[in-house]
Amino acid sequence: MTTDHQDLADNKYVALTTFRKTGEAVSSPVWISRLDDGSFGFWTSSGSGKAKRLAHTSRVMVQPSDARGKPTDGSTVTEATAEMVTSGPKFDEVQRKIKAKYGYARHVTKLLGTISGIVKRNKIPYGDVVVVITPT
Repeated sequence: MTTDHQDLADNKYVALTTFRKTGEAVSSPVWISRLDDGSFGFWTSSGSGKAKRLAHTSRVMVQPSDARGKPTDGSTVTEATAEMVTSGPKFDEVQRKIKAKYGYARHVTKLLGTISGIVKRNKIPYGDVVVVITPT
């Protein structure tokens, strides 16, 4: 894989690094898609740790990774800003493009998330927020 930020969306997974209020970095893998304006997007839950951390800082880093968030050998980190969106054209575009790119796999992850929520007694919504990432 190349490391140019334009190729981020060519990867199945990207490690998204967000930051706690203390400044501590937290990385997690996300699905990502290129948007029409050249930015990137993914969806998450409004109750996720990612959303909570993004609520206080828009600074993020992204890097191609595997399904567990381990950076791909030879890839580089891209500094970016992130914006959470809950409705409107960008929300619809991210939803549409993630569904097109990942197809059936999204049903599996939604089912696993539902089961996890039942087991942990902590149900959170699935994909009710999209995050638009713009490399800096």
